[in-house]
This record gives sequence, C-alpha cells and structure tokens, in this order.
Amino acid sequence: MQRRINIWSSIDWLTVGMYLVLVFLGWINIYAAVYNEEHQGIFDVTQRYGKQLIWISAAFVIAFIVFVIDINFYSYFAYIVYGFLIFVLISVLIFGKEVHGATSWFEIGNIRVQPAEFAKIATALALARYLSSYNVQLNNIKSYIRIAAIILVPSFLILLQNDTGSALVYSAFIIVLYREGISENVLLLALFVVVLFILALVLEKLIIILLLLGIILVIFWFVNRKLKFTAISISILLFLSGVSYAVNEIFKLGLTYYYLVLIALGISAIVFVILSIKYKIRRVVLLIIFLVGSIAFTYSVDYVFNNFLEPHQQKRINVVLGLESDPYGVEYNVNQSKIAIGSGGLTGKGFLRGTQTKFDFVPEQSTDFIFCTIGEEWGFLGTFFIVSLFVFFLYRLIGIAERQRSQFSRVYGYAVVSVFFFHIVINIGMTIGLVPVIGIPLPFFSYGGSSLWAFTILLFIFLRLDASRLELLH
Repeated sequence: MQRRINIWSSIDWLTVGMYLVLVFLGWINIYAAVYNEEHQGIFDVTQRYGKQLIWISAAFVIAFIVFVIDINFYSYFAYIVYGFLIFVLISVLIFGKEVHGATSWFEIGNIRVQPAEFAKIATALALARYLSSYNVQLNNIKSYIRIAAIILVPSFLILLQNDTGSALVYSAFIIVLYREGISENVLLLALFVVVLFILALVLEKLIIILLLLGIILVIFWFVNRKLKFTAISISILLFLSGVSYAVNEIFKLGLTYYYLVLIALGISAIVFVILSIKYKIRRVVLLIIFLVGSIAFTYSVDYVFNNFLEPHQQKRINVVLGLESDPYGVEYNVNQSKIAIGSGGLTGKGFLRGTQTKFDFVPEQSTDFIFCTIGEEWGFLGTFFIVSLFVFFLYRLIGIAERQRSQFSRVYGYAVVSVFFFHIVINIGMTIGLVPVIGIPLPFFSYGGSSLWAFTILLFIFLRLDASRLELLH
C-alpha cells in the first residue's frame, strides 16, 4: 500500500523562493538592458521586458501544471518524451527558421520556440530512466554505448542546426555519470582529450609528441616500478633517434626532426612489444596503443578545427587562446562586456545608469551578455551577490538530489544540477573573457521564452519528484 502525502506541504519552498528571486532579478536586468525612456511602462509588450513578463507569467502556469502531473508520468513516459523531442529536433532542421546562422527555431506568428532548450529535459529524463533500470551495470561497454547514444544523438542533431553552444551543454551530463559510479579513468580520459585538443592548437606537434612520450614513460615506471626497464626504454628510444638522425644526414634524406622522432617512435614501439613479450612486462602494448592514439588525435585536431567549426567559432577560440587578436570583430562583444563590468567598480553606477548599457555598446546585452548589465549597474557587490545566489541554488539542488530515495529521482536531480552548472559557469565565463563565446543563456536572467520555460520545467519536474520522495510502499 502506498502512503500518500500532501505534495504542496512537501515542496521545497526554499528552492521555489530562490527561483522566484532569480526570475525577478532577471526581469529587472532585462528592463535595465533595453530601457527606453519613450517606453517606460513595464507592461509595454513592444519592448523585451514587456514580452518577458508574458513569458514569466506563462512559466508560472507551466510550473503549476508540471507539479500537478502524477509523479509516475515522468518515469513511465521518459523514453516517449525523448523520442518525441528527437523527432522535433529533426523537424526543425527541415522546417525551422534560421536566426543568427542557426536553424534552431520554429516560428509561430510572433512567437519563436527553440526545441534544443527542451531537448535537455528529455535527455535528462531518458538518462535517469536508463540508469535506474533494473540490472544496468554502468561500467561495461554495452552501457557506455547506450548512454553515449542517449546523450550524443540530440547533441549531434543540435550541432547540425549550427548551434554549437547548445550542443556542448550535453557534455555536462558526465557529472551525472560520475555521481552514479562511472570509472574515474573515463573522467581522466575526457579531461586528457580536452587538454590535448587545446595543446594541439597552441603548440608544435613535435613538442606535443615529446610531452606524450614523457607521460608514457612516467606511467610505464609507475605501473611496473622497474627503473631498469624504464632506463632501457629511454636508451632504446634515444639510440634509434640517433640512428635515424645519422641515416638522414648520411643519405641526405632531408627529413625534419619531426619525422625523425616519428620514425624512431615507430621502430621503438616494435622493439618494446618484443621485449614486453619476452620479459613479461605489463601493459606495454596498451601504453603504445594509447601513445599512437594520442598522436593520431593530435593530428586530427587541425582537421576538425578547420573543417567542422565555423570561421567565427575558430576566431573565438583563437582569441581566448591568445593566438590572434580581432578587437573590432569577434573580440568586440567580450571587450565591451569587460569594459561594462569593470566600469561598475565596487557598488555599480546605479539602476538604469549604465552608460555601456544605455548606449548599446554591448550587442546581445539582454540575452547572452546580460551579466555585464549586472556588473555595470550593481558593481562587484552585485555580481558577487548574484554568483553567490547561483552557488547556493546549485548547492541546494545537490542536497535535494542526495536525499532522494529513488535512483530515477537522484539521477534526474544531478542532470538538473549539471545543466544549470554548465550554463551558469560558461555564460559568466564568456562575458568576462575566460571561455569562448558560444551563445548560451544565463538561467532565469537572459531574455527569451524558450530558455525560461525549459529551465522552469527542468527545475519543477525535479521539485515534483522530491515532493513525493516520502511516499513509501508498505
């Protein structure tokens, strides 16, 4: 028998209160970002702050509907919701409207809806349903493939829409997998791939190969704890490098040091495999495969960077890495944003007194760059308050996720945390120039109905699950 409880008395009102505060502060900053003295009325629907009030009102209705739906709906129909959103993501590629170079929107009259925002909810539900299914073993190849499919299919479809920022959000779900017990080696490998990608853009290939070789030798020593074999490995590599250099000089082959190192590595790999078999040295073959794979990945970075990223995306990454400067192009938004935030000083210029805001120096200031309005008008203290509020909001969500009695609710809760965390960190990071501009909204602050509704649904499904956590079977 199931014990029913009053969900309205069980709702986490503190989180609801923080949601309301964030939404209100978001609307205030949208009002400041697009303030027009000729349209001062807060209900003026010809202005963005007037339209945002409509989206906010609709969000409250949506939150109520989400909360009165039976808790079992979200688990039972998770795959159906996911399949429907995949169909919608395919449809928007065919029938969608292009906005700022991305075919990500359905336009119905004067209303635009971005399915990519809602696909995150469907993915979170599907991931929670799969990981909470009976007899699912997380750390095996079959599970990895299915989890990768759940996460990567919507991400790939969004990437086809030319909306790279929204596609990258799905990488945040690795936080969920870590909480559910995925091997730390997988996380280390993911981190290694990211670092290697950045290094491949910044450093010469020869330097990267030498760094990789050094890492392999350290791992080899750490695994086998045999200094003698490590010294032999280094000696063989140096000897073959010297032989390659001598042959190149004697026969005037004209090979660069880069190719000489590759030749020496190739011959050394064969020698190492033979020695490892003869002397039963552990994991040499695995380390060689890792080295070869890393070198191959390093080569692939340039191809991916030049053929899969748009020119403006390439420029944004190059600017952040310090490889090029474009102050009147891709750097303009970020430079103006940093000027706006810096000009706010400690306490800010005051509400509606931001000059960078008032004279429209920062493009997209009510959407992707809304944080610079906070910095200019509220100053360091204001931004510190907002960031602290977001940190406490995330901390509260983690606490709620940990107290769940069902795995489905816990997994979904961490998916919610992951999505919010990624949006908050990346959006603020790109407004202060720490990460490339990828065009994702700041939750509850950036103008737009789709993002506000999606974040509201994402949050209140979780609060609905939490409100019923005490329903026990007797």
